[in-house]
Amino acid sequence: MARQIRFNAFDMNCVGHQSPGVWAHPRDRSYKYKDLDYWQDLGRTLERGVFDGIFIADVIGYYDVYKNSLSHALEQAAQIPVNDPLQLVAPIALATEHLGIGITASTSFEHPYTFARRLSTADHHSKGRLGWNIVTSYLESGAKNIGQGGLRRHDNRYEVATEYVEVLYKLLEGSWEEGAVLRDAGKRIFTDPSKVHEIEHKGKYFEVPGYHLCEPSPQRTPVLYQAGASGAGKAFAAEHAECVFVAAPIKQVLKSYVAEVRRLAAEAGRDPRKILTYTLVTVIVDETDAKAEAKFREYQQYASYDGALVFMSGWSGIDFGQYAPTDLVKKVETNAIVSVVDHLAGGSKAWTIEELARWGGIGGLGPVFVGSASTVADILQEWVEETDVDGFNLAYAVTPETFEDVVNLLVPELQKRGVYPTSYRPGTLREKLFGEGSYLPSSHPAAAYRDIEAVKRPRGRGDSRGSAPSRRSVMRDGRAHSAVA
Repeated sequence: MARQIRFNAFDMNCVGHQSPGVWAHPRDRSYKYKDLDYWQDLGRTLERGVFDGIFIADVIGYYDVYKNSLSHALEQAAQIPVNDPLQLVAPIALATEHLGIGITASTSFEHPYTFARRLSTADHHSKGRLGWNIVTSYLESGAKNIGQGGLRRHDNRYEVATEYVEVLYKLLEGSWEEGAVLRDAGKRIFTDPSKVHEIEHKGKYFEVPGYHLCEPSPQRTPVLYQAGASGAGKAFAAEHAECVFVAAPIKQVLKSYVAEVRRLAAEAGRDPRKILTYTLVTVIVDETDAKAEAKFREYQQYASYDGALVFMSGWSGIDFGQYAPTDLVKKVETNAIVSVVDHLAGGSKAWTIEELARWGGIGGLGPVFVGSASTVADILQEWVEETDVDGFNLAYAVTPETFEDVVNLLVPELQKRGVYPTSYRPGTLREKLFGEGSYLPSSHPAAAYRDIEAVKRPRGRGDSRGSAPSRRSVMRDGRAHSAVA
């Protein structure tokens, strides 16, 4: 049986997401990002194309590394202005029945107690179609504007993230037991108080003594996405993520990344085949190769040199505005996205600044595949077979045109080959993706917190109160895989 290919739409609640300057194209509608009907129409299109979901990126902060100024980011709408992603869940959910809705939120900028309520609410509103992309953030501007003075060091941000998700697991998985909500009108008891528990978390970075504010949502914990490609990021993904996103410029880099994440997941006691990997690409497809090439050249006419370097400077932490177009990219130690610097300066190709801007003008850090549906389908199948990646995170050049072309031309070709789904599985997003229960499986770290009273029970000298016991000692038979009634 041919290997199945999966798609997510990669978008953001802004104008210039991954193709800076192309908002000026006459057919681009990204300026309508403020309108809910725009997002609902896009959701319907993606659901018609049987996409796993729409993955909505986000940043807290702005791109002011390039030439030490925000001016080019503002001129080119390079992810500014940008609106909140979580508020798109409800309207997209109302317009669709199956589409997953993944939102990005940072462990660096929002307290886990209040964020847990926002997650549960969105999972309720979407009837269990929510995913959370766990990021630690990379923009100094964001940290400065919430009073932190600046970002923590890269690996320390993952240390904070590890405790952050522990707090969320305690709140979402353990605070309210199964059956806590009775809704017994006869006895006038809505919730059984004996089945709702304080989590009593007291850690290095967070102190959360009390109860989760929400009753359990359809998935309890939303599907967990993660996009870290550094050593610390891959280790975190292997421990916690169910879907992993990567931006790999070539197959060799992607193959190595996928293999390492799967190896680390197996070492963490998880099934490596139950972690879905998606790589960032932009697809320009038309009825023929010639038409697709002409469309790509048309798009390139609108791409912004400065806008591309705004992104590259922000992602890497290197001000590329200080170099001439013919200078080579060199490795500089920064506190931004470590993997970006490694890929650009440590790979087999020597990049000039001009080449870097041209590469990033359409689609950001991922490759661009151009051709007829047959040509692009061949490329996608080749990448899946040679790298072991599960699917593709599709960025747009012109929206919604890029996504409509994929749905109308590419998806039918892949379906004809038997390598792309023709319908959705029933149930929550987790059930659609993995074909099992609505809840995280027993092999996931979150399962250790389902019996919160066992977690809080003292376990001997040297054990800190509130740390997780062994997963097996606190599992309740069947609960990890049970579907919500």
